[in-house]
Amino acid sequence: MRILIVEDEKSLAREIQHFLEKEHFKCDLAFNAAQASEHITVNPYDFILLDIGLPDANGLDLIPEIHKHNSDAYIIIITARGELADKVDGFNLGADDYLPKPFSLIELHLRIQAITRRKFGHSQYLIGFGNFSIDTKARVFQFNQIPIDLTKKEYDLLSYLVMNKNRVLDRMQLTEHIWGAFFEDDFDSNYIDVHIKNIRKKMQPFDDSNWIKTIRGVGYKFESAE
Repeated sequence: MRILIVEDEKSLAREIQHFLEKEHFKCDLAFNAAQASEHITVNPYDFILLDIGLPDANGLDLIPEIHKHNSDAYIIIITARGELADKVDGFNLGADDYLPKPFSLIELHLRIQAITRRKFGHSQYLIGFGNFSIDTKARVFQFNQIPIDLTKKEYDLLSYLVMNKNRVLDRMQLTEHIWGAFFEDDFDSNYIDVHIKNIRKKMQPFDDSNWIKTIRGVGYKFESAE
């Protein structure tokens, strides 16, 4: 999943980034509202961590812009301002959660996990489709409890598709999820197609259903009625 951290305290922003990247999230940083607007306009995000007290604007003013350009993003307000009026304003504008400073990074992670489970309708850490399941905590992919060996990037790609089931994801979205804002040295433009092919090949002996649909000229969609 990709997260935008909008926080003017640079040391805190980088601490959050470091922690979440160890938990396998892709993170971008914005230290003011202007930088946040640039990111929001051009990049798709799953979560936006939004500080209210930005140096050039009230962070709440960014929420309508987030809804316009990143309608699927979930917003967690992180701020030292703990007054009830701020919370009410944030929730009325469409924020999904509110975390006052100082906060535990573990608590932040738990909040993200809780919202993810609500968003995708999953209980605990298991995501199931057919007889397959993904354990998002252990990062294990199984068929009837038989582990299926995926590389890290194959796992990241499959879990991202599954968590965005029935939604078309273009190759750029998938690429940025796997490689982040800065592509690794081994990046190649057709790697997404290669990874999808490998995932299908590993799933086929267990179930040859066409779970991952190719959307010609665009990207891919994980299709499930469950």
